[in-house]
Amino acid sequence: MKNLRVMVVDDEKDIRDALAGVFTDEGYGVTTAGSSEEALRRLESDPPDLVLLDIWLPGMDGTEALREIKARYPGLPVIMISGHANIEAAVKTTKLGAYDFIEKPLSLDKVILAAEHAIDHRRLIEENGNLRSRALARFAIIGESRAMQALKSDIRRVAPTNGWVIITGENGTGKELVARNIHLLSNRSGKPFIEVNCAAIPEELIESELFGHEKGAFTSAVAKKKGKFDMADKGTIFLDEIGDMSLKTQAKILRILQEKSFERVGGNELITVDVRVIAATNKNLAEQISKGEFREDLYYRLNVIPFQVPALRERVEDIPLLITHFLNEFSLETAGEPLALTKEAMETLVKYAWPGNVRELKNLIERLVIMTPSNPITVEDIPSYIREGTQAPHHRAAFSSSLIKEARKDFEREFILRKLKEFGGNIARTAEAIGIERSHLYRKIRSYGIEHENLD
Repeated sequence: MKNLRVMVVDDEKDIRDALAGVFTDEGYGVTTAGSSEEALRRLESDPPDLVLLDIWLPGMDGTEALREIKARYPGLPVIMISGHANIEAAVKTTKLGAYDFIEKPLSLDKVILAAEHAIDHRRLIEENGNLRSRALARFAIIGESRAMQALKSDIRRVAPTNGWVIITGENGTGKELVARNIHLLSNRSGKPFIEVNCAAIPEELIESELFGHEKGAFTSAVAKKKGKFDMADKGTIFLDEIGDMSLKTQAKILRILQEKSFERVGGNELITVDVRVIAATNKNLAEQISKGEFREDLYYRLNVIPFQVPALRERVEDIPLLITHFLNEFSLETAGEPLALTKEAMETLVKYAWPGNVRELKNLIERLVIMTPSNPITVEDIPSYIREGTQAPHHRAAFSSSLIKEARKDFEREFILRKLKEFGGNIARTAEAIGIERSHLYRKIRSYGIEHENLD
């Protein structure tokens, strides 16, 4: 049976033999021990998947053995058995980490069922741990600068609490990454992480998005819908771009934060939720308060634990680490082989100010991996605005946009520039190579402000 193994620890040979027989019949591998000391010795060399442990044993009793087993093997499930059961013993061993407590005389069917549940529970914990580890790896915060070490230390300190957090920083610095790490390292990590982009939801829909609605609440409400706060119950809700929320919606958010309950749009049922709130903004909320654009009471309600994510230019020493990380990530996905940068290319990227922060850097590395045929990537492969230390045209760094429409324009402009350079500025050959009409290419060149000197 799945190669699972059980250890039975009891000073009565008849009980050891009976349990060994029934577990063997069920397909388990079985080892037995007549004392705690013998069990601990065997655990060192050959730990099983489950231990059945009698409380009343000669020498070290089962309670002390349980304490020792959980200290050495915290993930190993232990079921306590006793012929002198009482509530006090059951409570004590459960607090020490026992999965279950079974009285003698033993019901063998009950023992097998409890064993199956204990092993399934252990497997579920291991699977959740693996999922959590993969999530932490996926959302890893890259950087070893003093600022990032302090940030990661604060995250580890704050995450296990239920304290509400507000994260500030420029666009592209990684505020969502900080929020996800706080959630993943918290006691709520097994529960939902619900993200709400407050700037992306139209004013007329945000109440329905946050609190849900009942069927028929408005014209398009053809069915009842849960809101974001309802979906985040027992977990974390991440209110991104909180500074872009209207004063009307701010008042509604304040109410739910104070009362921890709400009504769906079109409903009258009071719904209570338990959520941890993490908010983020790239705006100066103190200035917005002074202008009357943000509620002061909401600010102080949210601002229990403030986090400031540093701009990339403030942690220059992390740029090579980030570049290496993104190169490895995109090389495996796109190029099929690890790519590298020349020393000169790396130095050029380190010197650039990165107004779009980590997002801009990440998107540029992805573009270089896709568009650059050479390995290693050279300084000539890097866009001219970065080599010259200037911002991209239109006062926006290329590929720093968070909107796909803007990102597509950035990419298309850089793609056309590269192809024009590849064909020596020849419009006809470039148009043919990229599959569009020459007149269409002329219009794009004019709309993107590409001048002749850009082609040199």
